[in-house]
Amino acid sequence: MGSRGEHSMAAEQQLQNGHVEDEEGNPRALVIAQPLSIMAEDGEETSLPLSAHPPLMFSFNERIRPLLDAVDRLRHLKVAQEGIQLPTIVVVGDQSSGKSSVLESLAGISLPRGQGICTRVPLIMRLQHHQNPQPELHLEYHGKIVPTDETHVAEAIVFATDEIAGNGKGISHTPLTLVVKKRGVPDLTMVDLPGITRVPVHGQPEDIYEQISEIIMEYIKPEESIILNVLSATVDFPTCESIRMSQRVDKSGERTLAVVTKADKAPEGLLEKVTADDVNIGLGYVCVRNRIGEESYEEAREEETHLFQSHPLLSKIDKSIVGVPVLAQKLVHIQATIISKCLPEIVRKINDKLNSSVSELNKMPQHLSSVGEAMTVFMRIIGFSKESLRKILLRGEFDEFPEDRRMHCTARLVEMLNQYAGELQKSAENKLTENFLMDEMMVLDEAKGIGLPNFLPRTAFLVILQKKVKEISKTPVDFMAKVWDYIETVLITVFMNHCENYPQLQSAMRRATHNLVAKIKDESFDRVMEIVEMEKLADYTCSPEYMSDWGKLMAQQNLFMEVMNDYYKPSRITIEGFGEIEVGHLRGHSDVREQAFDMKMRITAYWKVVLKRLVDSMALHLLLRVRNLVDQDMEAEIVNELMGSPAGGPGAIQRMLEESPSAAKKRERLNKSIKLLKDSKEVVAQIIDRITVVD
Repeated sequence: MGSRGEHSMAAEQQLQNGHVEDEEGNPRALVIAQPLSIMAEDGEETSLPLSAHPPLMFSFNERIRPLLDAVDRLRHLKVAQEGIQLPTIVVVGDQSSGKSSVLESLAGISLPRGQGICTRVPLIMRLQHHQNPQPELHLEYHGKIVPTDETHVAEAIVFATDEIAGNGKGISHTPLTLVVKKRGVPDLTMVDLPGITRVPVHGQPEDIYEQISEIIMEYIKPEESIILNVLSATVDFPTCESIRMSQRVDKSGERTLAVVTKADKAPEGLLEKVTADDVNIGLGYVCVRNRIGEESYEEAREEETHLFQSHPLLSKIDKSIVGVPVLAQKLVHIQATIISKCLPEIVRKINDKLNSSVSELNKMPQHLSSVGEAMTVFMRIIGFSKESLRKILLRGEFDEFPEDRRMHCTARLVEMLNQYAGELQKSAENKLTENFLMDEMMVLDEAKGIGLPNFLPRTAFLVILQKKVKEISKTPVDFMAKVWDYIETVLITVFMNHCENYPQLQSAMRRATHNLVAKIKDESFDRVMEIVEMEKLADYTCSPEYMSDWGKLMAQQNLFMEVMNDYYKPSRITIEGFGEIEVGHLRGHSDVREQAFDMKMRITAYWKVVLKRLVDSMALHLLLRVRNLVDQDMEAEIVNELMGSPAGGPGAIQRMLEESPSAAKKRERLNKSIKLLKDSKEVVAQIIDRITVVD
């Protein structure tokens, strides 16, 4: 077996990992290093007979005290601000249920009394047994420690409450801590919350019930909380508002313990209430009699013992669920259980949160102290941004934005190009079958000249071609505008991602991006209009597809002419490439319809070439312009935006990279979080030797 130091190091390593394992690597429960037997102060085992008037403190307290101190220190560090919930015994109850009296009995001190709500802030009571016969009491709030004593503790609590929640009757979420170091008290930490009331009294807010409910739910909702529900024996348990609240967060009752007060005032039927358990109290009941009038706490315990031993009804209640000493014993055991259960998870959460905060801090920009450092960071941002743009705009990689389909740029550009091609084709198809050949015949009539018949005038062909090109000329322009608007949003997204901590630099990046894209868009518009004008200028192609397509279309001319010459045949025919069309209106135009058919087929075959060129040329122009944008233009434009501005120069770079107020605030928050978590980790590490593993 290894030395104690080796065991400590191994245990610490396991706690670093957020769990504890046995020698074979299997997870095991955390427990106190010594047995959980209950013993009296003299060291002898006891069954706690009520006649012996046992103390509220047991030897077991000494074993859990370090763990409880650790949890209290974590609470004092406000580790809950980091989303790490601590095991807590939360005391709730309806107004006048005897909640304060129960806490007084456990602590052996007097708490504030009076009409209405006495507890107006969460009161964290830390009870600690110590051997010194002289009690030590103090309050902790607003970062200060205020000593007090048993005589003046109630006044001190009232004064502190007024300072926290105001002098009226309102309530506050800000907690007040009362530390009681006193001989014989159980080692417990409990949170006393305001009593539940539905009807506001004079001076209380109208929404007092909602405010109290919000505080109570805040404390009892976490799974780490044990709910100590104080119920008066004089009421029906199912009607208690505190029961309803606890059932909302703990339906099975597995983390709820009920304390029944005023047993002497309503003994009838109490046995049936606590044995029937109609309200799901999973941790059981404890019936108590609290101090009355001027009784000392010792006298109150004697009266309680006598009551549950001699009363004809109350004596029938099992002795394991009556008396303040039994309540103290149960609470100590429950507290030990919940701490040992939650500690590994607390350690894991502290480590995870610490690692996350350190990682987040490391991702923040370095503090820049010189122009050289600022220039280095600026060029690094430009370099990273260019590489990101190459990946998403040129290479089709999108690992930096796996879930954002908008940033899968090559795919989106292909989609836009296909949509553009479809719109061109659709615009060409709209008039294929409407007034078949009428436009062609009209143009041929107007283009007649002195010469041989049956020659197709080239001017007529160009007139038809130019008209068709003009009709679709807006589509390429709209496509190019849409593409560059999209690319601008991509550029801005990438730049904002790489300089998110530099808001002034972000503004410059936005301006530079907008200016550059505006220039490129104008250039692209000029290029598009040039291509459109070229298509109007001449009818030329070296593509063999033109002659092939024209030949296939002209093969249908004989069928067309047969229908035209035979008035008895149907006036609707099917022509490949056009579908079913009406031709009856052409029978009165025998002089030019054959020429018109030929021209129609020539235009149709050539138009396929034109549309293909309009798509291919746009695609090639786009590829070239995007590559030049990424490799050359963008960097030059950004540098010019910063260095060429009136307030430019090297100093402008440094000013652009100054940390924003929000970033400075974030850095401060992370540093505070890291310090808090490191302190919390140290607190837990100090008690590792008291944790062991059992089967």
